[in-house]
Amino acid sequence: MNVIQRLAALVFLCLSTTVVALPEGLSEPLLSKQLLKGSWSERETLAHHLATSQESSSIQLAELWLDGQLFVLKSNQTFVLTQKDGRKYQLTNLATGEDLGLHKKRAVKKVPLNNKLRKILRNALSVRDLQSTDTELRRTAIANLLGDENPESYELLKTASRTEQKRELKELISSGLALFDLKNGNEEQRLSAVQILGEANNSVVYTKLQAQKAIEQDKDVLAVINKSIDDIEQRRKFYGAVENTFFGLSLGSVLLLSAIGLAITFGVMGVINMAHGEMIMLGAYTTYVVQSLLPDHIGASLFISLPLAFLVAGATGVLIERTVIRHLYGRPLETLLATFGVSLILQQAVRTIFSPLNQSVITPEWMSGSIVINEMLSLTVNRLVVIGFSLIVFLGLLFVLRYTRAGLTMRAVTQNRAMASSMGIRTGHVDALTFGLGSGIAGIAGVALSQLTNVGPNLGQNYIIDSFMVVVFGGVGNLWGTFVAAMGLGIANKFIEPWAGAVIAKILVLIFIILFIQKRPRGLFALKGRAVES
Repeated sequence: MNVIQRLAALVFLCLSTTVVALPEGLSEPLLSKQLLKGSWSERETLAHHLATSQESSSIQLAELWLDGQLFVLKSNQTFVLTQKDGRKYQLTNLATGEDLGLHKKRAVKKVPLNNKLRKILRNALSVRDLQSTDTELRRTAIANLLGDENPESYELLKTASRTEQKRELKELISSGLALFDLKNGNEEQRLSAVQILGEANNSVVYTKLQAQKAIEQDKDVLAVINKSIDDIEQRRKFYGAVENTFFGLSLGSVLLLSAIGLAITFGVMGVINMAHGEMIMLGAYTTYVVQSLLPDHIGASLFISLPLAFLVAGATGVLIERTVIRHLYGRPLETLLATFGVSLILQQAVRTIFSPLNQSVITPEWMSGSIVINEMLSLTVNRLVVIGFSLIVFLGLLFVLRYTRAGLTMRAVTQNRAMASSMGIRTGHVDALTFGLGSGIAGIAGVALSQLTNVGPNLGQNYIIDSFMVVVFGGVGNLWGTFVAAMGLGIANKFIEPWAGAVIAKILVLIFIILFIQKRPRGLFALKGRAVES
């Protein structure tokens, strides 16, 4: 076994130390024989017995069976947990937790499972989960019973409706009861049921209504079904548009963070910095290093990473400007080639230090999960945080440029470098400060990106072209233009992707920018000033 396989096996053995005692009255050989060789009707009876038992051991067996993880060692009819190791299985005795070593695949047999058994196990286990204090367990249990025509399931949902307090779960239960009435009620009940289902935001309800539409004989009921389907489809389109807008804003926020530093650098210095993506990469790797040093404080490590990433990337940017860029001012093509070489050096340095493999950065618990608006719309917390964070960075940068002396000198150099120099502003220091600020913001962008994707040596290369597109489209050196361009291109991408695909969407956006620049070479919001005009 290689190192990764050994680690995986170790984790598996640690997890399998929780043993599962066998149900009372059922010996292991007898139980395994019934599960492997019994008739399907015998297995169905046994499945119902295990899932409805009060013994935790029986319920655990039922859960393993339902998940397709229940195996039997053929030689002695022992229940085992399996972990694939190459062409063999690492086995652990389910009842005792004993390590049984490596066995060939043919040494074990999976306990058979069909759709009917899944339904029996799922429904029976749902009885227990409906009584749980865990909202997600209750939600899953209700969803499992949704559309089940079994009278027992109907009674379970009716009982649950009397005790459930959560509004969204009560609506889900109401949909389950309405689906039963649609199949089994009289005409009045069926009409009422369809109207209730038309207000549901659930994909299972939509599928069931579509299926009922194909076989419905009653014209009155069919008319209401059609209206309910139309209502659901309208809401699906609306929530789909909301979701696309959300993902577009999320992508736009990433583009804003990656491009905003480039907008300053390009606008003030006229330097085509192809190493800007590597500043993003350095910020992401700073997050990875800090998290590695503070593995028990993931949440705190993210806040520590923000200033550190700014300093690391900013210092690197100043170093590049002082050693390479300042000798090439006024020669944009040569700055492009020089910074491209710097980007290759930084990538190779990272590969040498951290290896060429992607590194995973753990998302803090408070950034995990989703905010569920309804069954058709949920918003991921990490993307919401990135959107909010990008706005804070943008507004903070606006404040620095408008209300601080450093920002005033940057704006002066941007609008007329010669005049600013004649007024005593040391343009060389402003250039270094600007390059460091732009690089530092790119480092902060890397911290945010580490929460959305893996950290690797090529991370920055994925965003450098998009960043230049945003800067050129918005107007070189104009922050508001960068903001509008980033959000606009992000949303446009996400609305085009569903019908054109990700690659074609990027191509269409690029073509649009090319055509737009033909008409407005200075972008959406062109800077004004004597130097700019000339």
